[in-house]
Amino acid sequence: MTRRILILLAAAATVLSCRMAGSVGDTAGDLFRGETVARVGEHRLRRGELDRMIPSGVSAQDSSDLAQRYIKAWAEDLLMLDMANAQLSKSEKDVTRELEDYRRSLLKFRYQQLYINQRLDTLVTDAEIRRYYEENQDKFRLERPILKARYLIIPSDSRALPILRKKMASEDDEDLIEADSLAFTTAIKYADSSDIWMDAISLAQEMGTDFRSLSAAIRDRRAEITDEAGITHFAYIADMVPAGRTAPVEYCSERIRDMILSGRKHALLKSLEQDLLEDARRNNKFIIY
Repeated sequence: MTRRILILLAAAATVLSCRMAGSVGDTAGDLFRGETVARVGEHRLRRGELDRMIPSGVSAQDSSDLAQRYIKAWAEDLLMLDMANAQLSKSEKDVTRELEDYRRSLLKFRYQQLYINQRLDTLVTDAEIRRYYEENQDKFRLERPILKARYLIIPSDSRALPILRKKMASEDDEDLIEADSLAFTTAIKYADSSDIWMDAISLAQEMGTDFRSLSAAIRDRRAEITDEAGITHFAYIADMVPAGRTAPVEYCSERIRDMILSGRKHALLKSLEQDLLEDARRNNKFIIY
């Protein structure tokens, strides 16, 4: 018997002793014969089923934890099911209609997905994105500022900090290269995201602070916060669009692409519905009396 199986059996025995004390005597023999690891009424959890739930290569402790969680969930599910069977009336337990409705919905959904996958044009051009953006700008009003920034986290007493403040705020390529090199050896964290838009909350998270603190700290395109541990969180804001303004098209492009594709999917489904009705009428499969 493998070490892993022994661990699983030990975990099962622990759970059974806590949750199913009344059946421990009957179950223990089966456990150590290696077949049944848990029982709820007439339901039995077999060792093979439990073993399939534990990924290979996990540690002994993880195997034990996973086994206990699975046995607990298995028992709770069956106990609830047994209670439902005992307490619900015959009509309440009749789920034939619900199952049929679900089957029909599932089949319909799967066919719709097949139909869309076979016909959907997934190419969205930059011109289409730009046109959608121009025609729907109200959809892209910002709830929070977005920014382009360079930011770092560094000990406040670092001799490199004054130099980095200056170099990070420069638009000269040589200065930015020097800032990157210096930050690599002195900073806890450094990133140049001055070429991409990011939500202010995302920038705050990257800097290890919160949105409110970051917003309050921004002065003259800079934000600097020193925490209680003596660590400075510094950002140079290369560009910013305030809340309430329309976001730039490049910030919205992926969202717009999804909107365009969603519109195409909706149009395909409407066309499918109409085609099915028209075809059924022509072939006398659909008749309204």
